[in-house]
Amino acid sequence: MKHTLLTLIFALLLALPMSAQQMQRRAPHYPDTIRVACVGNSITEGHGLKDKKTEAYPARLQQILGDHYLVQNFGLSGHTLMNGTDRPYTRNKWNRFQKALASSPDIVTIKLGTNDSKTPYDSLLHADFIRDLNAMIDSFQALPSKPYIYLCLPIPADGEVWTIRDSVISGEIIPRIRAVAQERELPIIDLYTPFKPFIDLLPDKIHPNAAGAMIIAEEIARRIETDMLKGKIHFGRQNQMMRSGRRDFDSHATAGPRHPAPGDMKPADKPADNERPAGKPKKNKK
Repeated sequence: MKHTLLTLIFALLLALPMSAQQMQRRAPHYPDTIRVACVGNSITEGHGLKDKKTEAYPARLQQILGDHYLVQNFGLSGHTLMNGTDRPYTRNKWNRFQKALASSPDIVTIKLGTNDSKTPYDSLLHADFIRDLNAMIDSFQALPSKPYIYLCLPIPADGEVWTIRDSVISGEIIPRIRAVAQERELPIIDLYTPFKPFIDLLPDKIHPNAAGAMIIAEEIARRIETDMLKGKIHFGRQNQMMRSGRRDFDSHATAGPRHPAPGDMKPADKPADNERPAGKPKKNKK
């Protein structure tokens, strides 16, 4: 009788839905470390933080995702997505773009566009931004690692500073990023909307402090973990293992204790993200 009762209790416990924390700890991972490349500008690099190596959002993202991930910071201050400016991200002496490609990433987050909103670059926006974003995506999609690419919407600026204009970020840059995401069937991580209520976390009106960097990291981590749980992320190396008959990847923990999420601090209505998972080559225009 006692044995039967214990069996019944155990069966009932198994039937209960998993908590969010349990689901996170069962997120899938693969035998090799999942490499995440954070491509971006000074906000990614960690400008203005006391210790960018520990406080910039890629460092916080590493802390959240845990040891099964290797998050690398390829941010470069003051540089633009567009190649026709005086400071293009893809061509400079620091070679951050080339280093990001050489890292053989499994996941790429592209968070560029803030500096492209500067007044001197107005004449380039119409023709160059979409073209150069597509070119960057093409470069990452051509890698043997076949990374899963996220396009991040820039965080807001507090008005106009250093000719960076929030009106251009929201009215010109973000619609172009959304258009490319839709055409290429790539997922968007909206950082603009959830950060808007926390504009006071930008001490110089452009760059987040440590608390602001944590908000960015949480948004990116939440999306990666959710997509992993839903099976939306398909890595090039995973596909190679499946084709070769290997089945040595499993489901275990990927994340440690969670920090309070922005949505928990203040509700924010978010536009529906483009959640088509795979991404595809740019369509040829006829």
